[in-house]
Amino acid sequence: MNTPVDPRVTLYSRPGCHLCDAAREVVARVCEDLGESWVEIDIDSDGDLADRFGEEIPVTYVDGAQHDFWRVDETRLRAALTSPPRRRESE
Repeated sequence: MNTPVDPRVTLYSRPGCHLCDAAREVVARVCEDLGESWVEIDIDSDGDLADRFGEEIPVTYVDGAQHDFWRVDETRLRAALTSPPRRRESE
């Protein structure tokens, strides 16, 4: 039986955000290159997320911990994803 794997990268964004568009390209490229999964969440779909992140988007999380905001550094993201996965805060 296959167990679904949680994506290692979460990108919090909102429509119409040019920084989000750039971050999405980096995240997609790096995750594809490394065979990692990722998910994008629109903060405008959840009032709590919109309050939490406000204008500090895009925000990326790796293994459940905040990694970057505003810009995604490709080298830093690759380094994080080639390291062993960190335990999620809930574990």
